[in-house]
Amino acid sequence: MRKLAAAFALLASPALATGLEIEVEGEGANGTITIDLFDDVAPKHVEQIAALASEGQYDGVVFHRVIEGFMAQTGDVEFGDQSAENFDIRSAGRGGSQRPDLPAEFSDTTFDRGVVGMARSQDPNSANSQFFIMFEPGPFLDGQYTVVGQVTDGMDIVDAIKLGAGQNGAVVGQPDVMKKVTVTE
Repeated sequence: MRKLAAAFALLASPALATGLEIEVEGEGANGTITIDLFDDVAPKHVEQIAALASEGQYDGVVFHRVIEGFMAQTGDVEFGDQSAENFDIRSAGRGGSQRPDLPAEFSDTTFDRGVVGMARSQDPNSANSQFFIMFEPGPFLDGQYTVVGQVTDGMDIVDAIKLGAGQNGAVVGQPDVMKKVTVTE
């Protein structure tokens, strides 16, 4: 009886996204990055990312902050869409989405190479749409930023993303872009 009840509960629950496929193109990277999303670690963040991706909000959004040996950041659907009429790379990274900011979902998952985390302001409860992919381990981020996933294929594409300049890693000129982001199940 318990097994039957569990099976019905599974059928009644909504299907959750298990991953993303990100088609990247640009001066640096060209190819597909595959990410497994951790809906058991950060369910609210994964739900928000999956919804934005399903709506096509991430399509055309640039990697606006890329720091060698650290991470590549993207996901500003408000100011980071290179196809938008008013796109200006200098504004990319200052926005989010129309959805509300999320409460932190910190975990004991460590920020290793290929881990995907949510970007935020100084307020731990300010993550919205922006995320970053780690080039190298960053244990100083552990327990301070929400981990949402892990790159499972395409780290060579991540490694090729056009680097930014200076300490902040702001990309100048033509940044690499997430041409298409697809939710996988």
